[in-house]
Amino acid sequence: MSYLSPTALKNLKKYAYKGVDESLVSRYVLTPYWNWFIKFWPLTVAPNTITLLGLSMVVFNVLTLLIYDPLYYTDKDGQSGPPQWIYFTWAIGLFMYQSFDAVDGKQARRTGMAGPLGEMFDHGCDAINTTLEVILACRALNLGRSWWTIISQIATLANFYLTTWEEYHTGLLYLGPFSGPVEGILIIVVIYIVSGIFGPSFWDKRLLTFTHLDRIPQVATHVSNIRLNEAFMVFAALCLALNIVSSYRNVRKAMKAAGKSTLKPLVFLLPFVVSVVLQVLWLLNPSFRHSNIIHSPLLLPFICAWGLQFAHQVGRMILSHVTSSPFPWWNPMWIWSVVGVLDAHLPDLLDRSPIIQSTPKRTAIFIYLTVAISFIAYARFCTLVIKDITEYLGIACFTVRKKDAEGVWRDTRDIQQDGFVKRL
Repeated sequence: MSYLSPTALKNLKKYAYKGVDESLVSRYVLTPYWNWFIKFWPLTVAPNTITLLGLSMVVFNVLTLLIYDPLYYTDKDGQSGPPQWIYFTWAIGLFMYQSFDAVDGKQARRTGMAGPLGEMFDHGCDAINTTLEVILACRALNLGRSWWTIISQIATLANFYLTTWEEYHTGLLYLGPFSGPVEGILIIVVIYIVSGIFGPSFWDKRLLTFTHLDRIPQVATHVSNIRLNEAFMVFAALCLALNIVSSYRNVRKAMKAAGKSTLKPLVFLLPFVVSVVLQVLWLLNPSFRHSNIIHSPLLLPFICAWGLQFAHQVGRMILSHVTSSPFPWWNPMWIWSVVGVLDAHLPDLLDRSPIIQSTPKRTAIFIYLTVAISFIAYARFCTLVIKDITEYLGIACFTVRKKDAEGVWRDTRDIQQDGFVKRL
């Protein structure tokens, strides 16, 4: 059974990747390094394999967190968390993920494997990494089981969704002077390094006290002496606001040039808003201060399920972009989330206890079942899409192979072109 329609498959051949990166750090610091790094990769390694290896490093980082801090307690909770050297491994893992993510496109061009499948696979891994880094970064910032972690998840996913939404409408992946894949990742790497040196409790220091600005009467009077980790959240919120303005400006410009409505694209933000509202309502059980999920070991699986559903959502957006298909409005997992929300709030709605989440054990079963269903749904989507694209375009996913004129899978270096054997 094919996931993609015949029309969508035909549109794959019309797709051409377009991207702009205005980052000075990327241009003058990282690009020379990436050009050096790509030389170490043999031409027998598929670009998607490089991408997957990079994501595996982040997954390994999360596994080390689960080994040393499976309940996601922070230092301020009075629990001994991961040893400080672990944070250095997180910094290395994330930096290498960025490196692998940057050179997979170069490898695709070197091996003649560039195409829409690579972009979809790259975006899928980036979407998964987004949630995993929220989990790790909030632990390094000593935030842990708090609404700050949820706010960080919302802001990070919003940035990723905006970038995908912008690419869908403009046909261009735009990375500005300050972007998440470049500067954002480097900032998180620095956070891990600082936590590795001073410990996560370092981020609980007061901003004005740490910077000695509290000695200035005017500053001390008018500026709140928030913690460093809270200041970082404020900084992230400002970055999100700027990203919203920048993304809409680019979309508005593209819509004007095409003679289309400049307001209609805003409606396409609604699926993200609906998803966030459902997750937050679920977390508000029984109240903001006493969330049964946030203040329990269920926070990690809940965020993981949320991240898988988000990756599925943006994956369908990217698929619609590369196949010129209608925008994916509906998310079947909303039904599951609505059930979770209504059941959790039955005491408020009908003055009766929850049916499914009536005890901590049943709540845990339901949350872990949510993780499993979210994973299965996303894995099914990835498997079917990869199968359709590889078969139709004749390009392998994890090996450097293509179909020749007779439809036989061959190494790209052995495909005859115009009577000659192409040797890369």
